[in-house]
Amino acid sequence: MPQSLTRIKKDFTEGLSQISRFWGFPKGMGAIFAALYLSPAPLSLDEIVAETGLTKGAISTEIRALARMGLVHRSTKLGDRKDYYEAETDFYAAIKSILKERQNSEFDRAVGSVKAALAAMDENWVDNDEWKFAYKRVQALQEFFDAIDSLSKAVIKLESLGLSNVAKVLNVLK
Repeated sequence: MPQSLTRIKKDFTEGLSQISRFWGFPKGMGAIFAALYLSPAPLSLDEIVAETGLTKGAISTEIRALARMGLVHRSTKLGDRKDYYEAETDFYAAIKSILKERQNSEFDRAVGSVKAALAAMDENWVDNDEWKFAYKRVQALQEFFDAIDSLSKAVIKLESLGLSNVAKVLNVLK
């Protein structure tokens, strides 16, 4: 029996909520983006509430963060005082926005705490299995954050070169 579009949208929304959490953002941000992305027209806050089940206050807070990151855009309708929102559909722009947000000082503090934990473990090394296990886990997380930093710097550098120049290079490499 085929699944309904409603069920598929619900699963898609849950998936984006998990991706949002993976990237260190609230699950609600992923749900809001999913609702807007799958909507053929911009949605008001009330319509987003109906789509996601989140509270209007939570949506208001998360939508401002999404707008600041360039992942959603505000629009209006003539004769209507409500604000409406739509998702960014240019995936390069969306990824670029997420990676730029990575430079946020709060995220930097979190990354710094991982680096500090690794340094403290190096300075106070104890040669036992529990210590080695914990060290490998913290080291793996540090390597992941280093990769995100490198990716972020590369995207910003590519942007400064101009997208048309990057496209030319990629076409040459094909």
